Amino acid sequence: MLDHRLVQTAVIGHKNSDHPVILPMDAWELDRWRTAHPAYSYWCGLQLGGCGGELSDRRYTTKVCHFAHHPTAPVCHRKNNGESSADHLFIKRGVQRLLGKRKVKGRVETCDLGTGPGDAVDVHLPDSRRRLRFQLGAVDYRAWRRAHDELAVDADGIDWIFSSEGPVTQQFVGRHGYCLRVRCETVGGERRVHIGAEARDRTVSWTPLEECALTPSGIITPDIERIRLTRPGPRPIAFPLQGGLVFALAPEVDVPADSPFAGEDRHLLVADVKPVDSPIVRALVSLPADTEVPPAEHVYRVADGARLLITEGTAGWAVEANRYVRLNAHEAQRTGLWVPPAAPEPPLVPEPVRRAAQASPPPTTPVVTETRTAVTEPSPVSGTPTASAPMTRAELVTALRDALSHHARLHTTTTWETLARTVNPELARYSHIDRRYLLVEVDSPLRDHAPVLSALIREGDAPLPYLSNVLSQLGVAYAGTSSRIKRWVAVETERAFAAYGTPPRTMPPRFSLKPEQPLVRQFVRKSGGVPPEVKVRRPADRQVNVVRPTGRTVADTSMVKRLRSLVQELTGLLGFVDKPTRKRARKVLSEARTWLAHHDGALLPAVQRAKVADRSSGYYVRLVEDELKAVNDGLKAANRRTDKEAKRLARMEAAQNKARLARSREPSRRSTPAEDPVDRLRGQLTGVAAQGGTVALGDLDTGESGLGPRHWLMTLDRRAGADGTPLLSALVVDAHGGPVVFFRDVLGAAGLAVPRTEEALLAIWRREQERAHAAHARPPRPLPPRLVPRAPVPEDGTGG
Repeated sequence: MLDHRLVQTAVIGHKNSDHPVILPMDAWELDRWRTAHPAYSYWCGLQLGGCGGELSDRRYTTKVCHFAHHPTAPVCHRKNNGESSADHLFIKRGVQRLLGKRKVKGRVETCDLGTGPGDAVDVHLPDSRRRLRFQLGAVDYRAWRRAHDELAVDADGIDWIFSSEGPVTQQFVGRHGYCLRVRCETVGGERRVHIGAEARDRTVSWTPLEECALTPSGIITPDIERIRLTRPGPRPIAFPLQGGLVFALAPEVDVPADSPFAGEDRHLLVADVKPVDSPIVRALVSLPADTEVPPAEHVYRVADGARLLITEGTAGWAVEANRYVRLNAHEAQRTGLWVPPAAPEPPLVPEPVRRAAQASPPPTTPVVTETRTAVTEPSPVSGTPTASAPMTRAELVTALRDALSHHARLHTTTTWETLARTVNPELARYSHIDRRYLLVEVDSPLRDHAPVLSALIREGDAPLPYLSNVLSQLGVAYAGTSSRIKRWVAVETERAFAAYGTPPRTMPPRFSLKPEQPLVRQFVRKSGGVPPEVKVRRPADRQVNVVRPTGRTVADTSMVKRLRSLVQELTGLLGFVDKPTRKRARKVLSEARTWLAHHDGALLPAVQRAKVADRSSGYYVRLVEDELKAVNDGLKAANRRTDKEAKRLARMEAAQNKARLARSREPSRRSTPAEDPVDRLRGQLTGVAAQGGTVALGDLDTGESGLGPRHWLMTLDRRAGADGTPLLSALVVDAHGGPVVFFRDVLGAAGLAVPRTEEALLAIWRREQERAHAAHARPPRPLPPRLVPRAPVPEDGTGG
């Protein structure tokens, strides 16, 4: 089979050469090229991802000139044939010339990163301990990070030069202010290499590679040098902080002098920071430079707009805030960052001496009594109001959430009256409707990994009477109609204690308020047995819906292992069933895998988690077993049909052989019997396999037997499945170069499993071609393993 694709690039000299060439496309240019290089030989080079065969140049006046494989060459599976398919070799040669021109010691080599030898070009400069990576293939951030870490093992610096724009290049521009790019332009039989500097406005300034410089700081162009001199350093990455935070400055601690978070337009200070529902931590705080540094004796709240600044490496992190407000004394004390100072000790003053009445005898010694009397009332603490200022709605929600978090940290519940005394006296005058709306704001939005703090509030020994309305507005399913709110509150209280405890523990799953369903047990009908029984549990026998922790347990290890093995077995059979069966099996596999993910502790969407939370491993074992039985039954039925067809063909072949033998014994037939068509066909296909080629269906030599090629090919390969020999029928192609339409029948006649998908059939067909070429090569080569297994034998041992 000839390769008719247009090949524009090749290598000169031999198949392992790294000297690339582009064939001129116009006839007059090709004539000049031939005159200038009459001794060149062209090859489909291995470093181009080619087959290694020799190429010839084809001259055309009505279409583009191109290289072509020789008629006897094997099928070439080279992926890329256009002008850019040899760019990695042109870049390699251009860098080698630049190193020689600049008299710099270095090593240049191409890299195959999984899609071909042209994925990347690596340059190692040992004297300056620097590397250059020309990234020509597509790459995502994580693959880039892994490659960067590998290259950094023996290098002090790495220059990345990308061939195309993408998300990773935009990361470089965002971090460093520029990104290095590479491109190649066709000039005659060459591809000239250019290095570009991409700026923040997406413009790229290109410079020929031979005009660039190699320095200890990397590859340099005039535009790169200009950008490096004017750009700022790498900027920290910012993430928004939800819920806000409070902080108090710590002026006694010095800020690191070389901190990457310092800037001329920011104040960088050390502070004690407390995010919402989190412990206090000492960190750097970045505040606007156009405002004065706030006094350190107060506590400040950042309600929104706070961002977490992070730099790569070990530089740590900082908090950026642009707007903040000072808390009053009551709020500041509840944060744990401030306590009011002790009142000053009043001075001692003598009490005036009171003389007795004149009728009384004068005392011999005057008595003076000293008592402690405060001269003045203690002045209010500087900066702290004498009375709490009115709280906004957002401040009230945050204060109530902080108070409930404090109770959860102490493993205690509380009441609304206690909250009114500690948070704000106005809460005591709230109606039930106002309280309900306020608690909805406290616990919004509902999250699986955060407890509902409203569950900590009690009225007597019971939950709040309006808690079900709060849960309904938050989105807790069945909260408005369930009678198990007390059980839900008990579990949610334990979740809050686990989340806010010191140290925190893993929270148990949230209790489900979904109504219980009667448990129905179905028994599989056995042949000759009694009809299936259905047993419905009485309400008194229903199991309590307890919280089951995720993860493997000793009790279900054997059942879960059984489920995993069944899932793997069913997955392996998907390629051999028809489309409706495959669709049904995939649905069952999806449900089983979702349960296994939930069992292993994966974080699932709420819909999937609710679907599998109340199911057991035994349920899914039975579900997969039933589907596996149905799939096996379908495969056995298909194999029986194939065996019937094979037996029918064998009977037909036996009758034809008997008739042919009778005709050969007739007295009037004196000529020798004709050659067996199977032997003739085997000889023809063996010769095709020895040449590493294929043959068209219409070119088969089956003699004048009167039977079609389908019959003789099935007869030829009938024993191939049993003895492991290659299927010579795979060498026969249809008019489009693919397998013949009856190749599935050939597999069935050989006793092999018949795939249902076209992808699996093509993979098996190509592998059998490779096996045939290897078996009949001169000398023979080792056979690749067969991709198709033997067909399963029916359990009843019958073939019909």
